[in-house]
Amino acid sequence: MLEGLLIGLQTALSIQNLLMVIAGCLIGTFIGMLPGLGPMSIIAIMIPVAISMGDPSAALILLAGVYYGAIFGGSTSSILLNAPGVAGTVASSFDGYPMARQGKAGKALTIAAISSFAGGTIGAILLMIFAPALSSVALLFHSAEYFALMVVGLSAIAAFAGTGQVAKAVLMTLVGLIMATVGEGALFNMPRFTMGLMDLQSGFGFITLAMAMFALPEALFLVLKKKDMGGDGGGKIENLRISRKEGRAIAPVIGRQSLQGFFIGVLPGAGATIASFLGYAVERNLATKEEQYEFGRGSIKGLAAPETANNAACTGSFVPLLTLGIPGSGTTAILLGALIALNVTPGPRLMVDEPQVFWAVIMSMFIGNLVLLVLNLPLIPYIAKVLSIPRNYLIPFILFFTLMGAYIGQNNATELLILVGFGVCATALKFADYPLAPLLIGFILGRMMEDNFARSMQLYDGMGFIIERPMTLALLVLAALLVILPSYRARRAAARAKGVAEGD
Repeated sequence: MLEGLLIGLQTALSIQNLLMVIAGCLIGTFIGMLPGLGPMSIIAIMIPVAISMGDPSAALILLAGVYYGAIFGGSTSSILLNAPGVAGTVASSFDGYPMARQGKAGKALTIAAISSFAGGTIGAILLMIFAPALSSVALLFHSAEYFALMVVGLSAIAAFAGTGQVAKAVLMTLVGLIMATVGEGALFNMPRFTMGLMDLQSGFGFITLAMAMFALPEALFLVLKKKDMGGDGGGKIENLRISRKEGRAIAPVIGRQSLQGFFIGVLPGAGATIASFLGYAVERNLATKEEQYEFGRGSIKGLAAPETANNAACTGSFVPLLTLGIPGSGTTAILLGALIALNVTPGPRLMVDEPQVFWAVIMSMFIGNLVLLVLNLPLIPYIAKVLSIPRNYLIPFILFFTLMGAYIGQNNATELLILVGFGVCATALKFADYPLAPLLIGFILGRMMEDNFARSMQLYDGMGFIIERPMTLALLVLAALLVILPSYRARRAAARAKGVAEGD
């Protein structure tokens, strides 16, 4: 391992590879800020550039830098405009945007930058130490376990509901699950609920739905609330520094979510999006009652958790890619294609046959995360000034990027009609005080849950996989506990309060 680290360090610190790290981080950060593009699009575009280099180490370092740079930068549009740049930063908008509205945009971006740096760096350390061992753990997860993991994610949905809104959150989750059934199913290659429209053959686009649920309602709210046209958070950007008390508050969150995010990223198919949602849910459930009230209203823990988890998961997703040759997400699938095009075969022998590639990528992650921190922290005062733009200029800006993001996501004009339709519905739901995040989570997890459930049913001729696979059963029991325990705690608290009232 020590020999591998020295080889990796020597390769990563060459002038060419250092330039590749910096270029990848810059491109990724910029692309991450633009809603709709995302790392998949830009990596696909850059594959010919990477292949033309001829050096597998430099090519993978460049593409990997774009990947975690996009996740790092994706938080900016989530925090400032409530328009998530990439799927993995949707959860960052739950508390990041309220902080920006309260005039704490600089502080929110600082917390996001530090959390992202910590998550990425700790993830790289864990990748360096545990990659060979974790590859065998990843092999234990089959379709049945992935189905159970999705159920665990859905069972934590109450964490995304406001006080007294659990029923509304469940209802919105069901709507999201229903929307996930549009298009071709996993069990039968037949279109469902498409109303004869070819454009819905592959279902609704995630970017379109994310824009419709978050960015478009925000723009419409600004139009409808004319008294706010002067702008919240305008003027000077202050409070860039985190106080010692705030640092102590988010430190354990960063530690927990670096570990949890990394191990979720190791599982093929899980990825940064699920890691960020689960990270948010776990931290809200662990918080005290007073802190839970702050979640969704500008909690620093609610921002630090998903930002740490998604960057740690990005690093973790390289475990199955490099050690098994299994892509953990759509982005790593494109990276796998790039490696194969460069005549590098990822798998258990990669560390032996191509140690300079394997270890150079890991060492470049340390350098890349440092580069991202150095690039982003000094720019925070300037980035945060987006909020000082008058609302009558900011609204067209949000609408332009929302429409552009939806169109680029599918390269299809029908997406614009879907975006506007869902955007109007989402605005009405927002007025009725329905939480929109559970709908998006139900949509994301619904498709993956259905696919894995269908495969498990085929493999085991029915529901027998729940009993036959102990890990699946354990995950389903955990999901049941996540549903039962909060209700039990709430009832106990209510009973205790009633007893105190009667005693008085």
